[in-house]
Amino acid sequence: MDTHHLRALLEGVRRGDVGVDAALARLRDLPYEALDFARLDHHRALRNGVPEVVLALGKTPDQVAELLQRLRARHGRALATRADPAHWAQVRARLAEARYHAEARVIVVGERPPPAADRPEVVVCCAGTGDIPVAEEAALTAEFAGSRVVRLYDVGVAGLHRLLEHRHRLYAAGAIVAVAGMEGALPSVVAGLAGRPTVAVPTSVGYGASFGGVAALLAMLNSCAAGVAVVNIDNGFGAGFLAHLIAGTAAQAAPAPAAAPAGVSD
Repeated sequence: MDTHHLRALLEGVRRGDVGVDAALARLRDLPYEALDFARLDHHRALRNGVPEVVLALGKTPDQVAELLQRLRARHGRALATRADPAHWAQVRARLAEARYHAEARVIVVGERPPPAADRPEVVVCCAGTGDIPVAEEAALTAEFAGSRVVRLYDVGVAGLHRLLEHRHRLYAAGAIVAVAGMEGALPSVVAGLAGRPTVAVPTSVGYGASFGGVAALLAMLNSCAAGVAVVNIDNGFGAGFLAHLIAGTAAQAAPAPAAAPAGVSD
């Protein structure tokens, strides 16, 4: 239950459309719902505007399906990350409306809230095609939370012109997620170019000396560009959620151009 649903419930009680006992029944499981294997934090949507997200990793398919079903019933939507085909099969059997994004390993149930018209975009960019699964986890998370997302994929520093073509998207962003493996240079370039809050995501993509993403992680932590925050290796979810919060609350670092010059692509 988020602030919108809680307000509607209270208005219903005030008008007499909802009885006091019925309202108490709907509020009974706040702040959490106790299950045999989990404590569902239904109060989280009131605190940060987004229902609790299920990390499917380490949970059985039945557990993931049960959690998503209960979250969907309470909040109208639900999200699970790091979900494999076995999780998806069980969720699909219970929730026909669910959608599985196999590349990102994300299950989405229900419709995301429409973004506010004046809310700035979150731009999710990644260096190479191999980074897209993590970038998509970030993009889907930000969309689920209520942000408008622009995707710019395969725009790494090995061909910088591919990124520069879309620089006006970067200038206008409320927040940027920059995903990269290998040497992890993309976030520094993006933050230095755009002057927008940039969430850097190192991925485990790379050859042996990348040490499973540690090389990219250290490079991002040592960025000389200002305004870069770094999340853990392959943590698309954390990056997407942080970018959503930044886009909704942080002031723009610089005014965005009214329009792109002629001949420049959006």
